[in-house]
Amino acid sequence: MRIGLLTGGGDCPGLNAVIRAAVRTGVRDHGDEFIGYRHGWRGVLEGERQPLTLDTTRGLLGRGGTILGTSRTNPMGSDDGVDRVRATLQADGIDALIAIGGDDTLGVAGALGAHGIHAVGVPKTIDNDLSATDVTFGFQTAVQVATDAIDRLHTTAESHDRVMVVEVMGRHAGWIALHAGIAGGAHVVLVPEEPFDVNDVCALIDSRHRRGANFSIVVVAEGATPRDGTMTVQTGDVDAFGHVRLGGIANVLGIEIERRTGFETRVTILGHVLRGGTPTAYDRVLATRFGVAAIAAVHDGDFGTMVALRGTAIERVPIAAAVGRPKTVDAELLAVARAVSG
Repeated sequence: MRIGLLTGGGDCPGLNAVIRAAVRTGVRDHGDEFIGYRHGWRGVLEGERQPLTLDTTRGLLGRGGTILGTSRTNPMGSDDGVDRVRATLQADGIDALIAIGGDDTLGVAGALGAHGIHAVGVPKTIDNDLSATDVTFGFQTAVQVATDAIDRLHTTAESHDRVMVVEVMGRHAGWIALHAGIAGGAHVVLVPEEPFDVNDVCALIDSRHRRGANFSIVVVAEGATPRDGTMTVQTGDVDAFGHVRLGGIANVLGIEIERRTGFETRVTILGHVLRGGTPTAYDRVLATRFGVAAIAAVHDGDFGTMVALRGTAIERVPIAAAVGRPKTVDAELLAVARAVSG
């Protein structure tokens, strides 16, 4: 078979491991040929392509980012998008397409199925908020990077009697904030699922200092908002899928904490640091399993599906079951964070 590959949306550690696994499995087990489309769906629309072989995918297992590049291009946003995608795939003789991405990228892959385009999805989102899979690759690496940063901030916060506010990624779901906050021993964790009261945050910090603690660590997801909505931080800019670009809630929160408590407060926004660098061993293994499973789905003709981690097994689920509604953190994990905070 002749198989196309693309990576869409935000980059994250493990993308190259999926590409490597898919190409190795397809070439060695089935004699497949591979075409990689550059910059996500934009590459399919504009015919930006490169061959993927055993040689060109060698050494990718521990390499961050994606050798194919990525973008947030939405082919469904133009009247001729479907026709242009179909024309490129037909010209390249593509029998099946493997789309590696999150809600938006996979949503396009699912929609194209109605137009006769054979696609299999591989779940990718650093936020771990994609439905129908227990874990997405890149998430564990991001949590580890954030935890390491929090560990370092503990020492400087204690040395200077400061409050440290750490912002991590998480538009709709606080998986990174909660996991890193618990693992890093944060005293306050704020997530999008539960609007916060800045007065409660300041009261908790003030109470810690009265009890003799001279520093506090606050971890906040980028999508967290105050209960009254007065501290929402958005640029107003949107991407091709209509998502507002977030980032900066920590800056406003830091100013409020210092103003209300009188304690010196510093802000660290980890942002894209969480996306970069090499994937952890866990993410390398998960990404590899997804790549191998995607090739199996292609050769079974099981199109319109996404490979997913369910428990410890890799299964196939309809793409429609994975997109459209983010997977938010569960009440049990929130309760754990509350139990060990303060």
